[in-house]
Amino acid sequence: MIEHECDVCEQLCEHPQNICLAKAEMLSEDAVHKLAETFKILGDSTRIKILHALSKRELCVCDIAAVVQMGQSAVSHQLRLLRSSRLVKYRKEGKMVWYSLDDDHISLLLSQGIKHIAHR
Repeated sequence: MIEHECDVCEQLCEHPQNICLAKAEMLSEDAVHKLAETFKILGDSTRIKILHALSKRELCVCDIAAVVQMGQSAVSHQLRLLRSSRLVKYRKEGKMVWYSLDDDHISLLLSQGIKHIAHR
């Protein structure tokens, strides 16, 4: 058997009740788009490193740059993307800019992803 053959039904047999329920439970097009954009932003290893570090504690831009071993300018660019996607927030304290996760959902999303990759 060719490996991809197991990905399709051997006989066409639709189940109308399941189809109807699945269609009724579908996300709106807007929600699908927003979720896809969020996962697209999460699909970058540098941004994952930044988010993971921020899931442990609030950090200033200098600290984040040191943690991910990148220049502040490059980190600042990544933080702008994360902020525009509402994944992180910041606060200014004098000349320092401190970042944290926008809400607990982001931490939960990371935690679930880590559990998923560790699960076997």
